[in-house]
Amino acid sequence: MPQPSPTPPAPDTDATVPGVRFPVFVALVVAIAFLMEQLDATIVTTALPDMSRALHTSAVDMNLAISSYVLTLAVFIPLSGWFADRFGSRRLFMSALALFTLGSVLCGAAQDFRMLVATRVLQGLGGAMMTPVGRLILLRSFPRSQLVRAMTYMIVPAIIGPVLGPPVGGYLTTYLSWRWIFYVNVPFGLLGMLLAWYLVSPRAEEPDARFDFVGFALFACAVGLLQFVMEAFGRARPQWLLAAALACALLLLGVVRHNRTRERPAVDLGLLRERAFGIATLAGGLCRVAMNAPVYLLPLMLQLGMGMSAVQSGSLTFLSAISAPVIRMIIGPGLRRWGFRGLLTVSAVACSCILFGFSRLGAHSSHAVIAAMIVAYGAVRSTQFMSSNTLAYADVAAERLSRATSLGGLLQQLTVSFGVALGAALLRLLSPQGLGPGLAQFHTGFMLLALLPLLTLPVFLRLRAQDGATVSGKASARDED
Repeated sequence: MPQPSPTPPAPDTDATVPGVRFPVFVALVVAIAFLMEQLDATIVTTALPDMSRALHTSAVDMNLAISSYVLTLAVFIPLSGWFADRFGSRRLFMSALALFTLGSVLCGAAQDFRMLVATRVLQGLGGAMMTPVGRLILLRSFPRSQLVRAMTYMIVPAIIGPVLGPPVGGYLTTYLSWRWIFYVNVPFGLLGMLLAWYLVSPRAEEPDARFDFVGFALFACAVGLLQFVMEAFGRARPQWLLAAALACALLLLGVVRHNRTRERPAVDLGLLRERAFGIATLAGGLCRVAMNAPVYLLPLMLQLGMGMSAVQSGSLTFLSAISAPVIRMIIGPGLRRWGFRGLLTVSAVACSCILFGFSRLGAHSSHAVIAAMIVAYGAVRSTQFMSSNTLAYADVAAERLSRATSLGGLLQQLTVSFGVALGAALLRLLSPQGLGPGLAQFHTGFMLLALLPLLTLPVFLRLRAQDGATVSGKASARDED
């Protein structure tokens, strides 16, 4: 009679991960990549007026310099995991750093607007692979008992990058050239590649040949067409916009039908039928679109509408990031007290009020008032984003969590691109033919944006007490009372 096999010993969660040299330094390498990506997402906005003059295009059309990068980042994120398994995380991470660095050099050397947009797409391809693969390397380099420590290395660059971006961009643009906002990535990229080659251990990967390339291609084309509709609004012929919108809708229907035949679709839109995830992602996404538009509109209004320099604009807009650490500390108690329904509803109203408040700023407004408005904007934006992000994953089953984080992260990036595109479309429609936007056009644009968060109120009010209760703790607290 065969003897039962002995029970394997429990894994030592405090042990060093085999094959990983100096995990702290590995974390710093990944943090460099995260900082580059976060810095690049915000440093460009302050330089848009100077870039438009140098490249002989309008400041409104310069929104493509932001949205092309973010759109590429979002669309290609789902490929990163499959490529990491297929080619190895170290090799892919170094290649992504090289691609991002090369894209930065070419952006700085751009001689016209089309070259800038094309090289920003190249940067986005590098960023789409760099950030998620860097996160994977980080999580594999620390034992499970130190995952909180590992996650800190991802959070810190996410906080520092948006704070440093506007003032650094304003300084480089004013005292050197806008081209240096891209060249500044080069030494960090080269250092990151060198350290990654030495510190990150190669792994024997097991490629998954079942990646859903058809579903990925359908979704990528649909998103690309939707972005085209938003970018071309007010410029292209209405029949072209209608045709593109219909094609986008048909492609999304194709994604839904295709997903029914796949066990693990590349983009699982079926997750949107889950109550908490759907509300947080769709209604929360509409709020994100409205609150991401000022990332593009504010620096332009301060410079083109109110006559500020790039340094003055950057020194004010960076204040939107300083309230994020405080919000991180109070979001938990806020959820326990008001729950997701209360916090999301109140923050949506606050979003609308802040956007309307921007429409009241003008030459008469002191820097102190503008700074206070921008700090309030950052606090409300962080509250809305963190609340909806937490609700999105609160009730997702464990076996679908990886697909939910992939879809949620993808849609979150798209709201940045759509917000910038919407802001540019509004300025284009409101500006007199052949003239750039003035302060009145910015004011009207902000007033129209203020309507979007109000549209989410009926949806947020449909939330029940049990939605996300395992995370917020509100339901359990009430039961104890």
